[in-house]
Amino acid sequence: MMQGILIVDKPTDWTSFDVIAKLRGILGTRKLGHSGTLDPMATGVLPVFCGGASKAVDLQLDHTKAYRAVLRLGQRTDTGDVTGTVLETAPVTAGEQELLAVLPQFLGPRMQTPPMYSAVKINGQPLYKLAREGKTVERKARPIEILDIRYEGSPAENEYALTVKCSKGTYIRVLLEEIAEAMGQKGTMSALRRVAAGVYSEADAHTLEEIQAAKDDSSTTATPSPRCLIIEIPPCACSPAPYRCRPRRYPSRMAAPARPGSLASPMIRTSTPAAVNSSARAVLETRPMASTTVSAGISSLWAPETMTE
Repeated sequence: MMQGILIVDKPTDWTSFDVIAKLRGILGTRKLGHSGTLDPMATGVLPVFCGGASKAVDLQLDHTKAYRAVLRLGQRTDTGDVTGTVLETAPVTAGEQELLAVLPQFLGPRMQTPPMYSAVKINGQPLYKLAREGKTVERKARPIEILDIRYEGSPAENEYALTVKCSKGTYIRVLLEEIAEAMGQKGTMSALRRVAAGVYSEADAHTLEEIQAAKDDSSTTATPSPRCLIIEIPPCACSPAPYRCRPRRYPSRMAAPARPGSLASPMIRTSTPAAVNSSARAVLETRPMASTTVSAGISSLWAPETMTE
């Protein structure tokens, strides 16, 4: 079984769960988890945690995200993007100069209310399900931080591209609506791409087609595919010490069984703890490298030094 992080370039019109479902078929495992849900219309960097690494999803150190987004002036929708129903239109009376004037006020910490069309749960119910039923409920504003925001030009009339670096939990759709409101306009998001998630960028991401091709290559050749798809998580970078080294106790007269990842196993790849008493053996959360033909093709590069999340 493969262990590590697979950086996926999510295609448009796919939910994040759609990507996980597809990868389960390609990788042959259900032990997958992703970090940072992307809207169906969004594309870009989606870190997927494979195998035992799925336990580290919530242990990342760097949760910052970076996006390229396009603000379209002149209309407002129920979803905050162009996939929704248009609720209101208005003539566009502002442009690039007004946009540049208001951008600085959005830098730094601020409070943001999640949109109704989001995966946030209220009393166990996702907001988007309530929104589809035509319901609106009160939502509490949450703290976010805009670390950087830059104007990148106008790709079309009344459309303005922005690059935003922000904290975890930031809704770019809501941010763009707020920017439009500060300009005295109606606005919605017409495009969104995540260009970075923590330390991972577009350069690390692979399409689903590339991942499928790596599997197909490894199943027809004796050598691993040259594609570099899996990044291994070193235990010391993703888990606190109590989690990495958990004692598993056995009766004093019973020997602990050998298993991959245990001290009795020759496949372990980390240093042995200084002391292990006779009644306990430390089980390290390190996993052996993939040994099957399929996983060999998909896990041909291991880069522990890149992991800081």
